[in-house]
Amino acid sequence: MLKIDQMVTGVISGMDEAHNGLLRCGKDVVLVRHVMKQEEVRVRIVRRIAKGYIGEIVEIKKASPYRIAVKCPIYERCGSCQLLHMNAKGQQEFKNRSIQTLCAKAKIGKLKAEEIVAMEEPWHYRNKMIIGFQRDKQRRIQAGFYEEFSHRIIPYKSCLLHPEVCDDIIAGIVELMGKLRIEPYDEDKRRGLIRHVVMRYGAVSGQIMIVLVLNSDVFPARKNFIQELRRRYPQITTIVQNVNTRKTSVVLGDEERVLYGPGYIEDVLCGMTFRISAKSFYQINHEQTEVLYQRSVELLKLNGGETVLDAYCGIGTIGMYVSRFVKQVIGVEINGDAVKDARINAKINQINNIRFVCDDAGRYMSRLAAEKKRLDVVIMDPPRSGSSEEFIKSLVRMKPSQVLYISCNPQTQIRDLQVFERMGYRVQGEMVPVDLFPHTVHVECVCLLVRK
Repeated sequence: MLKIDQMVTGVISGMDEAHNGLLRCGKDVVLVRHVMKQEEVRVRIVRRIAKGYIGEIVEIKKASPYRIAVKCPIYERCGSCQLLHMNAKGQQEFKNRSIQTLCAKAKIGKLKAEEIVAMEEPWHYRNKMIIGFQRDKQRRIQAGFYEEFSHRIIPYKSCLLHPEVCDDIIAGIVELMGKLRIEPYDEDKRRGLIRHVVMRYGAVSGQIMIVLVLNSDVFPARKNFIQELRRRYPQITTIVQNVNTRKTSVVLGDEERVLYGPGYIEDVLCGMTFRISAKSFYQINHEQTEVLYQRSVELLKLNGGETVLDAYCGIGTIGMYVSRFVKQVIGVEINGDAVKDARINAKINQINNIRFVCDDAGRYMSRLAAEKKRLDVVIMDPPRSGSSEEFIKSLVRMKPSQVLYISCNPQTQIRDLQVFERMGYRVQGEMVPVDLFPHTVHVECVCLLVRK
């Protein structure tokens, strides 16, 4: 049995499903972060867990050829990125191997995956950022990210994934909070005003939205705060106050108030203009989203006469893109704010063959099936938790000839593909992974299902 603080040395024999390295010491297994297969490492045992032990790297005795120096000073503590220690080729091989292993274990026909579509310049790509605030032991206000599996804030100055101007604005907000005596929210005491700042950035338009998530609907010094922020950063085109007084890890509350500007930003994607509000879903990586949508249409076999249902449609991005190639599109989304944006987006882009319904996609399809309505194609892009069997059963009753399944979680996607397989659909061609999340373990995958 290993002991806490004991030093052990060995070779990483493999990776687990959470992307920890596996270091075997006799019958014991030590899980180690930020390592690669076949690396020889010296680690310190820091904790015992059900699976074995957690180890902390002390020394890389024999490094992988893919290992590079990490430029982020908070990498060891921040859980946002997991692969900064790998070069581009190493990340691609790691993600390819992960997807191919999932496909092999799934036993779904001859399911295989293409090589991942990587990003040429994988830096500063995030168009949405969430920042928390706290006071440190010296009572200084700090901005940062939550440490993995905790509610502790890790202070930061800049992030390699953020647009640089956004980090400059966060530094300015910290300075203004001190100057105007605006307190950051304290989770334990449930006191303080600013809980989070959510920023949205238009990659093409350059427009910036600031969402101030407050612990109260009263905002002292609001006028001075807004005026000074606008004076310093003219790139900010709108500022929204969001109120969240609940004891929760959910960032946004229900109540909103526009403090400056129109309450939304606009951006251009695939040649179309989209309005994005504070709560709307919009893919995090502009450049790779265009690649994803292009590959998605390439997978579909379209002749121009199809009726398409875009389930979980959000603000209508992929449905509006697909509308160019088909007869009509119906977008279904349960988030009312997103549906409102989607309808406006269709008008802005003068797209007349698409309409949007605010409803649960599964319930909506059940009604269509009961009415014996016909669909040719269903596009589904569910949340990370995947779809439900109820939704899939509703879809199968409609008997669409093609189903395009997009997912940011290949594990739940493959689970759902197994359900489709049992219900008479099979995967056609290969799954296409697109790297929408460089330097993290996450991958966006798209595949085509056809009726058997």
